[in-house]
Amino acid sequence: MSHIWSPWRMKYIEKESHQDKCPFCEAYSGTDDVENLIILRGDKTFVMMNRYPYTTGHLMILPVVHREKLSDLDQETRAEMMELIKKAGDSLQAVYQPQGFNVGLNIGIAAGAGIPKHLHWHVVPRWQGDTNYMTTVGGVRVIPETLEDSYEKILSSWKD
Repeated sequence: MSHIWSPWRMKYIEKESHQDKCPFCEAYSGTDDVENLIILRGDKTFVMMNRYPYTTGHLMILPVVHREKLSDLDQETRAEMMELIKKAGDSLQAVYQPQGFNVGLNIGIAAGAGIPKHLHWHVVPRWQGDTNYMTTVGGVRVIPETLEDSYEKILSSWKD
């Protein structure tokens, strides 16, 4: 049996037992944007990095209000989210020059939402061949950059 050590995931596993708390609301209500990986606080929305990314630079766009469906959001919030999705793509293009993006929204557990009670868009940069033999054979994704380094790069591109 193979073992792949990923001790940083323990925080995630331990938080799963606290289902009554929303990690997105907790991050937004915090004061340390670096610790909470928050890139931008908008009027009705915010942008944060995914702490457990699919690829380097994986961002999420979220409403400040804790809602689970698009129909639960007002038009201004939906519009701001769309603008921030565009800005996220521009930022990630400037920093990482990906060859494409996956932009998605999983509504409900059946659709794959890991945190279904707080709606969030994913903006995931993609490159040809980014699912290599490690993913295919080992079922493992390799993230070649620390979250801290990604945060600094992405944050600086939002300030430009």
